[in-house]
Amino acid sequence: MVVSDPTTLVELGVGAVALAVLVRSAGVAVDRALALARHYDLPELLIGMFVVSIGTSLPEISAHLVASLGILSGTLDPVVASATVLGSNMGSSTVQQLLLFGLFLVGYGHYTPGPEFLRTSYVPMVAAFVLVLGLGADGAVSRLDGAVLLLAFGGYTYYSFTRTVRTTALPESPPESIAVGRDLAVTALALAGVLGSAFVVLAVVEATVTRLQLGGSMLGVLTLGIAAALPELSTVVESIRRRTPSLALGTLVGSNVVNSLVGIGLGGLLSTYTVPQSVLLWDLPFKLLAGVGLLGYLWFVGDGSLGRREGATLVVLYLVYLTGRLLVFPV
Repeated sequence: MVVSDPTTLVELGVGAVALAVLVRSAGVAVDRALALARHYDLPELLIGMFVVSIGTSLPEISAHLVASLGILSGTLDPVVASATVLGSNMGSSTVQQLLLFGLFLVGYGHYTPGPEFLRTSYVPMVAAFVLVLGLGADGAVSRLDGAVLLLAFGGYTYYSFTRTVRTTALPESPPESIAVGRDLAVTALALAGVLGSAFVVLAVVEATVTRLQLGGSMLGVLTLGIAAALPELSTVVESIRRRTPSLALGTLVGSNVVNSLVGIGLGGLLSTYTVPQSVLLWDLPFKLLAGVGLLGYLWFVGDGSLGRREGATLVVLYLVYLTGRLLVFPV
């Protein structure tokens, strides 16, 4: 295992550039989509749920789509590709759930989640973890499992439209589009950039796994998993600056739901996945326990509010998660 091998260094360099293109392309696509949505005067609920939550999850969704197409065409190894995208999904969503949530609380200070947010956003996120863990417990995500996950997201979307009132502020973005054709073209090109760079990243990860005999799941957590959470990081910084906590929390929790139900569901429906033991025995149980633990703290222990102490605890929990992942499940 020689990391200084010129071929390996070139592969890693190409992968790093592709990651940067992936994140940047996703940001451009979301900005242009927001401008178009405002031009056509779409309801704030539609913009917040689909443009913001799904838009910030474009890196994860595109990785799942490209991996599944690669598995179906035979250009990607099914086991390595499955481990990579599932690892990146878990890595990204855990960054959002623990690290970014914690950093938001540290930067923002005192915040009291309302019962509406807990009932319509946070509890569905925890339920999504339970569903993914239950469906993947047999070591695979079948096409039927993928369909169930997508149907669950459809049910969640229907519930959100018919039973809740959205209070999440929208991020600052370019004003409504004044050149629709141009913005449509830019959006299409940005989405093509997302898909193309995701393909390059997955190909580089597979080559690196083969060359260095590493684990695709761990590489997914440390590379694509962290990079894919950068759009949410920018939202957290913006919400602290504007003092709009619902923007950060709505995006972080919404992206977790999208990653779990849409990302894994879409990939499972297209190609099926082999689920690595690290996801079943560490990632999902840790995320579930952390999610239930915070909910229990709000309801039964604390005064219903969160502050910098709780934020620091979430950051520490993320470091525990990452350390345990590296020590116990390094593959």
